Amino acid sequence: MDTDNLSWGTELWDQHENLALHTHKGIEFLEKYGGFVRERCAIEAEYAAKLRRLVKNYQPKKKDEEDYQYSACQAFKTMMNEVGDLAGQHEVVAEDLTSTVLQELQLLVRNLKDDRKKHMVEETKLRSSLQTQLAALDRTKKAYEKAFKETEKALDEYQKADADLNLSRAVVEKARLNMVSKNQQCEEAKKDYANQLEKTNELQHQHYAALIPEVLRQLQELDERRVRSIKGFIIKSVEVERKTFPIMEKCLEGIVRAANNINEKEDTRLVIERYKSGFNPPEDFLFEDLQRGADEHSNSMISNHSNSLPSMSRVDTIKGTISAGKNKKRVGLFTSLFGNNKSNYSNSESKEDYTDLPPVQRRKKLQQKLDEIAVQINKETQTRDGLMKMKSVYEANSALGDPMSIEGQLNDSGHRLDKLRQEQLKFIAWLEESDGKGQLHNPVSSTTSSPSSQRSNSVHRNLLNGNSNGKQRHSSSDESVSPSASSDGSRHKQPPNTLALGPESGLGSRTSLPDSDRGDELGGAEGVDDDPDFADGPLTPLGTCKALYAFEASSEGSIPMFDGEELLLLELDQGDGWTRVRRMNDLEEGFVPTSYIECSLYSAC
Repeated sequence: MDTDNLSWGTELWDQHENLALHTHKGIEFLEKYGGFVRERCAIEAEYAAKLRRLVKNYQPKKKDEEDYQYSACQAFKTMMNEVGDLAGQHEVVAEDLTSTVLQELQLLVRNLKDDRKKHMVEETKLRSSLQTQLAALDRTKKAYEKAFKETEKALDEYQKADADLNLSRAVVEKARLNMVSKNQQCEEAKKDYANQLEKTNELQHQHYAALIPEVLRQLQELDERRVRSIKGFIIKSVEVERKTFPIMEKCLEGIVRAANNINEKEDTRLVIERYKSGFNPPEDFLFEDLQRGADEHSNSMISNHSNSLPSMSRVDTIKGTISAGKNKKRVGLFTSLFGNNKSNYSNSESKEDYTDLPPVQRRKKLQQKLDEIAVQINKETQTRDGLMKMKSVYEANSALGDPMSIEGQLNDSGHRLDKLRQEQLKFIAWLEESDGKGQLHNPVSSTTSSPSSQRSNSVHRNLLNGNSNGKQRHSSSDESVSPSASSDGSRHKQPPNTLALGPESGLGSRTSLPDSDRGDELGGAEGVDDDPDFADGPLTPLGTCKALYAFEASSEGSIPMFDGEELLLLELDQGDGWTRVRRMNDLEEGFVPTSYIECSLYSAC
């Protein structure tokens, strides 16, 4: 059977009621499928929301952030981020199903209902028209049948009257005229019946051959469109979900990659670094001969009180003394081994200088505090530099603003910088004190300290002791330790970006505040002649430095250098990203980017 040529209009011309019921059930099925898609979208959205809530509930709290330095915890945190991304993909599935499937499906249901209703109305109208024609045909047929019967009756009466010799000719003529009239009426009724029959047959043929098949064809197309749309919706649903598979796969790969990054040995090292106290293990206990002491004591007691105590009492006294001595020594031993550590770790944040922590932990905390202060100094320095630049712009063009309007802000910034630098010096002093104490407790502590602590110690010694000629370049409130002066040598070969402001701009940290009595110190070449340190000759070097990258001097006050060149370090970075240096073979000096050099300071005298 050729399925392409099958038609409801020809095959099911007499099954209109069944087809109407079938199309109604088909639209209900489409609505049912739409309900399934709608509920699935709700489930996807709810699942995504619950995943996000789960990730949020298990995010590390601020107090637990230090525990997430371990690789296992970091892998768990990465996994939660990937799960959050998976939740986002489920949200995408819900949104795309709603926009590309559900909304289109709901619109299709409305259109199908409207089209089906229109086809049903059209079929009802056609059937009503046919019924009207059939009724008219029935009426004309009945009229024809009545007229035919009356004609036969009139003919019979006329024949009887004509045969009856007793009747007058007038009566016979009347019967004849009645017969003729009935014959005419019968002929007219017959003609009306024939005309109506022709119209009815034509309408009926048109109804079953063209009109009803067209309506059924449209119903067939409606139903086929519904079935075809369900197929398309199912495929679209799969495509929507399949589109998220690559991203979900990447999320799962990220989880596996995070799991592979778990390193139990590295976690062990971090645990040691976090909890190591720096104390040496306790030495062996010396043997105390309690019996010898007791014997000497008993001999003395016997010689002095030989007549006052019986022999059994002396033995009991000696045993009691030994027992008491052992109990007392045991309590002292456990207190010395465990009591001190408990008190140290119970309230690690109670003192500002962290003296209640073990040496290694104290140095770690102090170094963290120094790093935080360095970040704050850098931020405050940038703020002050911006204010100074704004002030210089206002001074150059008074129409833009009043330079005195930012005087108060500059004063506040200067006070904050002074306070931060005092805090920095205080913590550096505590760090040096911690290093000294650590060497007393553990001789190898100086070799195991971090490069950042060694850097802070060496720079602080230069700040406290000054240069070899006893002169200091700046007051203590203007000194800051540059984190770029690290001697660990771990740098990338690609040169970093230099600062936007050159050393000659006068807007770096070397620029004094307006209310300062230190005077303005410009880092350019013009400031060298006015520097009081040059009254007795050039500056004494603080150390040496090596150029890690080539530098082309493009601003006033800076000097060029080539890769690997050895230079003398004259002045440390004051927070503006520039370091003052001098060439080895002549007196040419200037500023170079701090991030382009590796510094090595001389030992403090």
